[in-house]
Amino acid sequence: MASHRKSRPTGTRVAGIRTPALATAALTSVALLSQSANAAPAADDKPSLEEVEKKVDDLYRQAESATDKYNAAKEKTAKQRKRVDTLLDDVAERTQKLNEAREELGSFASAQYRTGAAAPDTATFLLADTPQDYFDQTQLMDRMTGRQKVAVDDYVTQQSETMRKRREATESLGTLTDAQDGLKTAKATVQRKLADARELMSKLTAEEKARLAAIEKEKQAEAARKADELARQQAAQQKAQEEAAQQQDSGASSSGSGSGSSSSTAPADSSYATKADKALAFARAQIGKPYVWGAVGPGSYDCSGLTQAAWKAAGVTLPRTTYDQVNAGTTVPLSQARPGDLVFFYDDVTHVGIYIGNGMMIHAPKPGTYVREESIYYDGESAIHSVVRPA
Repeated sequence: MASHRKSRPTGTRVAGIRTPALATAALTSVALLSQSANAAPAADDKPSLEEVEKKVDDLYRQAESATDKYNAAKEKTAKQRKRVDTLLDDVAERTQKLNEAREELGSFASAQYRTGAAAPDTATFLLADTPQDYFDQTQLMDRMTGRQKVAVDDYVTQQSETMRKRREATESLGTLTDAQDGLKTAKATVQRKLADARELMSKLTAEEKARLAAIEKEKQAEAARKADELARQQAAQQKAQEEAAQQQDSGASSSGSGSGSSSSTAPADSSYATKADKALAFARAQIGKPYVWGAVGPGSYDCSGLTQAAWKAAGVTLPRTTYDQVNAGTTVPLSQARPGDLVFFYDDVTHVGIYIGNGMMIHAPKPGTYVREESIYYDGESAIHSVVRPA
């Protein structure tokens, strides 16, 4: 114990021993330091509420990123499985044709055997691993009739194609196995991140959860304010564009040359608006349905599953993941965002919502939540990555 150690004296000595006052002070200091050392880890082990909130948000984002990887792996697995099934069907069909060709050659061998003519040649050919090599060595073709030569050609072709298809099927099965392994890994990652987030939240007291709810409410209020600000900017921009268009039309009418230019963009705008209305009508009908990672409806959705389904209802096919959806259209400035556009979030493009106007969107936020309308600034202005017009 520290109290039994013989420390180097720094105070006055009397007969080689510290004065009682100094000894008492030293012991007190040691005790205080010991208490501080024991207390420090307990304080450090407890993260602040802000740190917990950030950690939970980070875990949900990581889970969403892993979900996109899961979605991509799932799509790849489905495509590869379809390819394997097609190849296996092809192999079965070609094997059947190969057997038919072998049977026909077998009938020639039987006939030759009955007549005693060249039976070993044909029989050995049928047992050969590489028929073409057998031809080269024995010049069997020179001793066959026209019908036999046709049968042999067919046999060689069917054997070659069957072997090729079998190799392709084997390679595709290997690729399928890799895709399935990737799917399992992504799924495990999502589950682990969500479990970590739930564990962190479970350690919070009721008071801490209430404080977190208050912080979230403040964030939502700020997000709503930013949405209103964007709505005013977009309304002013729209008004300015309409006034400019009216002036252009007025000037063109007086010169008799402006009607063509004003109508050239109208059909495209009208077409997009019609599709966007259908996509938004579908998205609104999903409000209240739960977020489930990897889900594409109809009972639940993840973020890209919702946007994909909404635009599918409008007749537009979008890729499955946010990584691909962000490239499936034309990028436009946020100030020019229109209803129906896709709004992407974060530097790694792991979240997406469908813009409804006035700085608002419909999206499937994260596990434990439901499809809802929310400000595009729900996680701060810096979280917005880009806006894409998909059609």
